[in-house]
Amino acid sequence: MIIQDGLRRMYQEQENVFYYVTTLNENYHHPAMPEGAQDGILKGMYLFKAAQGDGPRVQLIGCGSILREVMTAADLLRDDWGVTADIWAAPGINGLTRDGQDADRWNLLHPDQPPRIPYVTACLDGHPGPVVAATDYMKLYAEQLRPFIPRRYWVLGTDGFGRSDTRVKLRHHFEVDWRYVVIAALKLLAEEGALPVAKVSEAIAKYGIAADKPNPVTV
Repeated sequence: MIIQDGLRRMYQEQENVFYYVTTLNENYHHPAMPEGAQDGILKGMYLFKAAQGDGPRVQLIGCGSILREVMTAADLLRDDWGVTADIWAAPGINGLTRDGQDADRWNLLHPDQPPRIPYVTACLDGHPGPVVAATDYMKLYAEQLRPFIPRRYWVLGTDGFGRSDTRVKLRHHFEVDWRYVVIAALKLLAEEGALPVAKVSEAIAKYGIAADKPNPVTV
C-alpha cells in the first residue's frame, strides 16, 4: 500500500515528496489486511483487530514486528485476566505525529474555528480504556503521540545499549515483549480502578518477570 502510494504521488502525480520504508530481516507470516484498512495504513494507524467480549478494556498499539508481541499479549489479557483489547497497527508513527502537530498549529492560529482533531485521537475515540504502545525503537518514538492521546498512556521501547542475542531474549531484556505489554495494560487498568492492583503483582510472578532486574538503559 505504501509503496504503491509513493509511486503514484512521486511518478504519476509528480508531487515534490519523498517516501521511506523501514524493512526488517525477520521472517514471519503476515496476516491478511483487514477490510477497510487502506486509508489507515497510509495515514499511519489502523484497527487491526477489535476487542472481543466483555470486561475491562485496553487499547494496544503495535509497530512493526512488535505488533506480533501485542497480538500475543491481547490473547493472554483475555484468557488469563478477562481483559479485552483493541489491537492497532501503527506503521507510521512519525506521520501521526506530524498530523497531530499540524492540527495543533491550525487550532492555535484559528481559535474562532471548530478545532481540528488529530487522526490518532479520532481513531481512539469510541474505543475506551488506557493505551499501551510497543515498538522496537526508542521510547521517544511512540512518546511523540502522547499529546494526542488524552488518557493514560504507557510506552514500551528499546532504550539502552546495543547488544547481540536472539530476538526473544533482546525483546525481553528491553522490556518490549508480550509480558511487558500485559503488565503495562494491567497496571494502567489498576490505576483506573478497573482491576485490583494485586492482579499486576500476580501477573509479574506468573510470567517470571524479575521485578528488580536492572533498567535496560543502564546495562
